[in-house]
This record gives sequence, C-alpha cells and structure tokens, in this order.
Amino acid sequence: MYKLMAREKRGYTVTDWLKSAHSFSFEQYFDPFNMGLSDLRAINDNVLFPSAKTERLDISNMEIVTLVLDGAIEYKNLNKKSKILTPDQVQVISSGTGIIHQEFNPSPVENTHYLQIWILPNKKNIQPCFKRKAFAKEKFLNRIKLIISGSGKNNSVKIFQDAEIYKSILEADKTVYFDIPENRKLWLQVAKGAIDVNSNILEAGDGMSIIGEVGEMEINGVDLESNFLIFNLRNLTI
Repeated sequence: MYKLMAREKRGYTVTDWLKSAHSFSFEQYFDPFNMGLSDLRAINDNVLFPSAKTERLDISNMEIVTLVLDGAIEYKNLNKKSKILTPDQVQVISSGTGIIHQEFNPSPVENTHYLQIWILPNKKNIQPCFKRKAFAKEKFLNRIKLIISGSGKNNSVKIFQDAEIYKSILEADKTVYFDIPENRKLWLQVAKGAIDVNSNILEAGDGMSIIGEVGEMEINGVDLESNFLIFNLRNLTI
C-alpha cells in the first residue's frame, strides 16, 4: 500500500525564530493517528531565520539525524564549543543519557533550511556522541546512496537502531529504482523538487509510506533537480 502524506496535512510550529513543518506528531502538533512509522518518530522540515537561534534543547535516548538543505547550522553545547554543519555533511547525535545544546543560523541575511529526523534507539542511556560525515554531491546524483544504517555499512553513518536512510538527488527525466525489502516498512520524503513514484507525483514536503508492497519502486525526476530520502524501517506497529 502506498499512502501519501501531503505537505498541506503536516502540523506546523511557527515562532519568531523558526518555522517547522512536522510530518508526524511533534511538540504542539499532536495527532494520535500520526505518531510515527516503526521507529521513526519525527521528520521536521525546519527554516531557521537569519541570525536566529533555537531554544536550548535537552534531549535523551533519541537518534537525531540532521541534513542541511540550504545555508548552515552552528551547534553550541554548554561548554560553548561550536561546530558548523553544511549541506555536504550528515550529522547524527545519539543523545543517550542526555544532551543540552542550541542551534544557530550563522548568516545575518539568509534562512537555514534543514531536516531534523528523530529515530528511537535500540540501546538506552548510552554515553552521548556526535557523528558527522561529508558526502560529495556526485555520490547522490541520479543514484540512491545509503547514508545512515545500524551497521555502518557502505561508508554510512552508524546509528543505534535497525534502520536505514537513503538519499538521492535526481535530475529531470532521470530514473532510479529501489528494491522494496520483504517484511519492512518504508517512508519516502521529498526534501526539494518533485518526483514521480510509481505514477504518484510527490513535491517538496510530501511524504509517502510504503507498506506490504513487493518488487521494485520506480522513481522519476520531475523538477530540474529533486532531493529525496527513503527510510527502510522495521515492520513494527505503534
């Protein structure tokens, strides 16, 4: 079954510093019928305004994946140490026993657009750790590349969960294929652009769950350049 989660159906949080669209229930947005998929708990499509910063975040026992689409994010912890995350990098925070940090937009004129993804871990109360890895754009261009996994295989960033995230940057009229694994749940999220998934048009912000399907998923580029993710998750019901 292919089930569309249209971008207009997402929940929203809007503050003086941030606009966030939530594909699943998160903070002020609550829908008891949309709590996540398997171990995937949040896909937040965030825009952090120029020179803005988030509130101080205190998070434990969560795998937090951040992907910058435009701009950059500066991270600061309680020791005032800072790190800059850019679109060529993937970041994972395994928050474990707990982390406290803030996110800043270092630009005084440009928004930062980024996705923040929360996945439940299979190990609790570990020592918190940050992991980053840079990937050249060519790794994703008109192909599907594994970037996150529970094993760290194929040069992916390792997380504490049996979950995989794949990324692709697809040009117009190009086609990629994804073999749907048995007894798993998939989620497809379009970050930028527009794609055709087995004759379903998805635009930026749209998501789609794929459950109980077998065979090959065909994905065609519609916009000049589209950026999308595929999540391969355990077959759990929440």
